[in-house]
Amino acid sequence: MKEASKLLEISEQTYYRWRREYGGMDITQAKKLKEVEKENARLKRLVADLSLDNAILKEVLGKSDCA
Repeated sequence: MKEASKLLEISEQTYYRWRREYGGMDITQAKKLKEVEKENARLKRLVADLSLDNAILKEVLGKSDCA
């Protein structure tokens, strides 16, 4: 294992983490998982942006009520 890790320029810990995460998957399943993870990250950014927009609007509306 040490030789394979050195050849791939990764640590043994990384190898075992990847093996635990992807060990039972075939290539199509691993690709699908990566696609789903990418889409999840995109949606999380979208929610964060909308939440920020919502907070800004609430702040602006709150200030206009006081005026």
